[in-house]
Amino acid sequence: MSDMTITEVSRKYHINAATLRYYEQIGLLPKVPRRANGNCYYDDHLQSWLEMIICLRHSGVPVEELVKYAQLLEQGDSTLEAREQLLKEQLAMLIQKRKNLDRSIERLQHKISLYENGEIKQNRSYFEEYDILDD
Repeated sequence: MSDMTITEVSRKYHINAATLRYYEQIGLLPKVPRRANGNCYYDDHLQSWLEMIICLRHSGVPVEELVKYAQLLEQGDSTLEAREQLLKEQLAMLIQKRKNLDRSIERLQHKISLYENGEIKQNRSYFEEYDILDD
C-alpha cells in the first residue's frame, strides 16, 4: 500500500468520500493527515484501519459499536478482553439474526410449496399454517 487520496481510497474500497469524512468526524478513523495543499491522504496505517472497519461493518457491526471498538483499540493491549467481549456479543447477535432469517426462509419455502402443489388454503390462519403458536 502507499499514500492515497480520499478519491483513490473511495474507489479502492467502494466507499464514498462523505462516508470516509463521517467516519473520521465520529472518531471511527484516526485523524486523517493533510498535505501542505490541504488535501487528505491515507497512509498504510489508515488504510489498514479502514479495512478493519469495512470488514466489521460487513459483518453487521453497527457504527456505534465500531466507535467503541476503535476507542478500545486506541487504548492498546489493556483492552484486549473488552474488545474480545464486544466481538463475541456481535457474533451472538449475528447468530440470532441468522436463526431468524433461516426461519423466515423456511416459512417462505413452505408457502411457495403450497402454491406449487396446489395446496394453498385461503381460510387457513398463518399461525396454524406455520405452527407459530407452540402448544
